[in-house]
Amino acid sequence: MYYESMQNPLIYVICGPTATGKSDHAVELALKVNGEVISADSRQIYRGMDLGTGKITTEEMKGVPHHLLDIRNPDEDFSVEEYQKLAFEKIEEILSRGKTPIICGGTGYYIQSITDNIIFQDIPKNERLRAQLEEKSIEELKEVLSQIPKEEGAKTDTENKRRIIRAIEIGTFLGKIPAIQKGPQKYDFDFTYLDFPDEILKNRIEKRLEKRLGLGMVQEVKKLHEEGLSWQRLESFGLEYKYIAEFLQGKTSQEDMTELIKLKSWQYAKRQRTWFRRDDRIKWKIG
Repeated sequence: MYYESMQNPLIYVICGPTATGKSDHAVELALKVNGEVISADSRQIYRGMDLGTGKITTEEMKGVPHHLLDIRNPDEDFSVEEYQKLAFEKIEEILSRGKTPIICGGTGYYIQSITDNIIFQDIPKNERLRAQLEEKSIEELKEVLSQIPKEEGAKTDTENKRRIIRAIEIGTFLGKIPAIQKGPQKYDFDFTYLDFPDEILKNRIEKRLEKRLGLGMVQEVKKLHEEGLSWQRLESFGLEYKYIAEFLQGKTSQEDMTELIKLKSWQYAKRQRTWFRRDDRIKWKIG
């Protein structure tokens, strides 16, 4: 448990790598503390992206209100700045009802935007630049990003295409990649970090993938494309969506698709660990 001053409203934070049971833990906590859950997952905000993102079902919610799920269509852009604004609004709304906010998810930057009250600069979108950058691979984008000067302490998630593009957009506008600036905080946070030893987590990732495939995850991606979402856009979401989209286009076999999702999910889990390890407020607990 972590507490700063305990003079401010208390917000619970459930975080950790993928496949560690964060959603279930948040629901059980909410039932104990009269809480409501605010999702901190950068893909679960999109409608129709359910199995591929591991979105909690209505039954699994057990009557606990959940927020910031299914708030955008998958062809719409959504930024961490927008997430922060909406999350703060939800926190205040939940507190005004005498309930306890619980932030739950594995998107570290979304969580940090709240717990550090990151100050975002108002940089306008550059649609022409975005269109040019969308045509590039992640490796090509990394090369573009490397040419932009960075302030000391500036960081970018270089495995997320949309965040690289936004970083380039900001860097092009400012002439540099700025370091994170933190604003004053009016909440106290109680962090719970969930994780497992490597072999157990790998097994959980594999079992979860098998279950989702059995429930129709390939069909989910196919339906999204049939409803108008481009293959390029689907691939930009990474992990399940990228490799299933490639399979549906005949670029890879079903066996290779499955193995790639397992491998990339494990690599993603390790990156999540690295992100959360930077925050000394988080007390590590390997289950």
